[in-house]
Amino acid sequence: IVCTDWRLLTPFKVDGVEIIEAKCWGVEDLSPHQRAKLALDAGIDQFGGETCPEIIIDLVREGEVPESRIDESVRRLLREKYNLGLFDAPPIDVAKAATIVGRSDFVAAGKKAQRDSIVLLKNGKDIPRLPLAQGIKVYVEGLSEQIVSQYAAIVPTPEDADIAILRTATPHEPREGLLESRFHSGDINFKGEERNHILDLLGRVPTIIDIYLDRPAVIPEIAECAEVVIGNFGAQDDALLDIIFG
Repeated sequence: IVCTDWRLLTPFKVDGVEIIEAKCWGVEDLSPHQRAKLALDAGIDQFGGETCPEIIIDLVREGEVPESRIDESVRRLLREKYNLGLFDAPPIDVAKAATIVGRSDFVAAGKKAQRDSIVLLKNGKDIPRLPLAQGIKVYVEGLSEQIVSQYAAIVPTPEDADIAILRTATPHEPREGLLESRFHSGDINFKGEERNHILDLLGRVPTIIDIYLDRPAVIPEIAECAEVVIGNFGAQDDALLDIIFG
């Protein structure tokens, strides 16, 4: 099955105002109907992000694309749905859904998946530092103190702590625009005030730094100075603390 990138045929509009132009690089001079025919002739089965079936219907009715060509792609798509068993399952019982979504065993499986995905990149400078002992004095940034208090004694300053725990994320450069503003882009190294703050903390108290790696991070100086370095790919505070405290 061949699916195009999003919105090759038509622009994205909100209340009639064009927000994102059609991504039809190289064939901007063609009409949406001509673009669709070109893609179908090239073997496309599905147009990503589009909601304009009338274009395909017009091409068939006008004799530009034979109905048998549409049948080929429909057959490919339906075959996979049948193979997945999507037509074997009974209709969704909406009333029953409320008793299934968020069920305790599903939540437990989700938490286990979070714990299993956490990666320990560095554990101590000379000897292993993890796991921490329950009740140890910790200074925290970027975590829920209410959750941390179930594992350790929280102190107000780094100097009062046996160890600090800092949660952060790969840096990014804010961008303008409907799409670019929603995705993290640009540099992947800490810099400026954020970098100085992290290094200052690492110099004041042994520190566990956990980085949400939604994209790679360049952290040579942080990795060198931190006591423990952890990478996560989307984990809640309690899942991280379960790992830190063994």
